Amino acid sequence: MLLTDDAPALARTIDPAFRRDIIDGLTRRPRATPPLWFYDRRGSELFEDITDLPEYYPTRTETALLKAHGADFAAAVGAGRAVVEFGAGSARKTPHLLRAIAPAAYVPIDISGDFLRASSAELASAFPALPVIPVVGDFNGPLSLPAAIDGLPRLGFFPGSTIGNMEPDAAVDLLRAMRRLLGPDAMLLIGMDRIKDARRLVAAYDDAAGVTAAFNLNLLTRINRELEGDLPLDGFAHRAIWNDEKARIEMHLEAVRPLHFHVAGQCFDMDAGETIHTESSHKYSPRDERLLLRAGGWQPTREWTDDEGLFTLVLAEAG
Repeated sequence: MLLTDDAPALARTIDPAFRRDIIDGLTRRPRATPPLWFYDRRGSELFEDITDLPEYYPTRTETALLKAHGADFAAAVGAGRAVVEFGAGSARKTPHLLRAIAPAAYVPIDISGDFLRASSAELASAFPALPVIPVVGDFNGPLSLPAAIDGLPRLGFFPGSTIGNMEPDAAVDLLRAMRRLLGPDAMLLIGMDRIKDARRLVAAYDDAAGVTAAFNLNLLTRINRELEGDLPLDGFAHRAIWNDEKARIEMHLEAVRPLHFHVAGQCFDMDAGETIHTESSHKYSPRDERLLLRAGGWQPTREWTDDEGLFTLVLAEAG
């Protein structure tokens, strides 16, 4: 059953935070923009396409873990919790968890309202007895959970290694914010991507079919549409590189020639070879996973990984 959340939906007008983040990001040196602005409707659709690519191992590996360990999750988590999913997107992996643990409610949170409402309606149809209460919002900012789950113990669900998109200090801040939001008796099931061969990592973010490139370049299309921009789409190329020192994949939009363009009434110039850093995806060793969670106020209790050690799901309790 699909319920309406008490929190207001995002306005249909442009979020002033989008304008601020893009202008600030294009002005700073080196240039960088927050990855959350990838996810307009088209960006969300492209990301779902990425998850089906042969090079992109995280989704199929994490999905296999969710399918294989349902009984473990049920034993460790127990029935009757409200599942709160951060950055739910299409919630394609979520049914495996919901079937395993028999929750009392499901609260998906995502910044892309249209995409979230569509996926929530689909999931509510598949689980007609389960209250599904979507919340449109940015999980990096202030949030309120719906009154319908007041008094219920909560399980945070943060799959996909989205935590890796953040700098370590910001990741710790987010984990602490989740801890406060979910409450003292909460648990968290989180996906984290492991450090591995650099060639395999780069291929996952620079696929042969060019879907990840289209996802990256779609940010420019969104800027042009929503912020009166005139960035030349043929003036940029997608780049994915492994930064070994920081243990992360970086995605960039590289100027292929000298560029002059406008965004929201402001002028910008870029030299050939200069980039806009659009996303980082940090990878973790087993030790670093546990250290990050403990720093964020969570005590790891169980973890599950695949035979190749590509990806891990960690269950933690509020510390």
